[in-house]
Amino acid sequence: MNGHLQLILDTLGGTLRDVLPIAVVIFGFQLFVLRQRIPHLKQVLTGFVYVLIGLSLFLIGLQEALFPLGSLMAQQLTDPAFIFGAGKATATPQWHDYLWVYAFGAAVGFAAAIAEPALMAVSLKAHAVSGGAIGVLGLRVAVALGAAFGIVLGTFRLVTGTPLHYYIIAAYVIVIIQTLFAPRAIVPLAYDSGGVTTSTVTVPLVTALGLGLATQVPGRDPLLDGFGLIATTCLFPIISVMGYAQISEWRARRARHLP
Repeated sequence: MNGHLQLILDTLGGTLRDVLPIAVVIFGFQLFVLRQRIPHLKQVLTGFVYVLIGLSLFLIGLQEALFPLGSLMAQQLTDPAFIFGAGKATATPQWHDYLWVYAFGAAVGFAAAIAEPALMAVSLKAHAVSGGAIGVLGLRVAVALGAAFGIVLGTFRLVTGTPLHYYIIAAYVIVIIQTLFAPRAIVPLAYDSGGVTTSTVTVPLVTALGLGLATQVPGRDPLLDGFGLIATTCLFPIISVMGYAQISEWRARRARHLP
């Protein structure tokens, strides 16, 4: 019990140190630059306390649950006894033997992106600003599919040990080409959709999965190979959202020309 209490106190202290500069900047500009009193000060301070408590509990959850769970799943899915069966536990897996790892990565990427609060907020705002032209569910699914494919490609890169910049360069070439042909209204939203996947839910899960895989796959270094999954995870939603818009535009043109 004392260990858990100490963990909570330490996390609260660290969160307070991290959030305090933000509060100083906001309150300082309000008082000394704008020279106005802080409206609803009691509510603002109450919300500040809620932020501290919420962030602290979230960080404790990451440390105590999500990171260990991601490492455990990576360890179990890459175990030769699971891949080949108990009789061939000494065999060395090849890249095509990690199919369950790719499937797990895709499922984690899709589910985490769908549950991402930042993506929900962006989808609702895009739906409202576009007058309903951009569907909330359609945008969320497009982003989630892109994140899922990005994690699959990232885990494939980790398993094979190929350099990360090959994938990043190739993906950005696709992004540049799509930007030239995609509807102009969707391009800024597509670029922002890549950023919203790197938020509170997706990043911890993807990081834990990447580090767990890098420690279990033979010949991989956690520092060199464990990171990089987030890069592909936030890049491919840009492609998927612009592709979703291009397909929607093509279907609309086709419907107009049909009798």
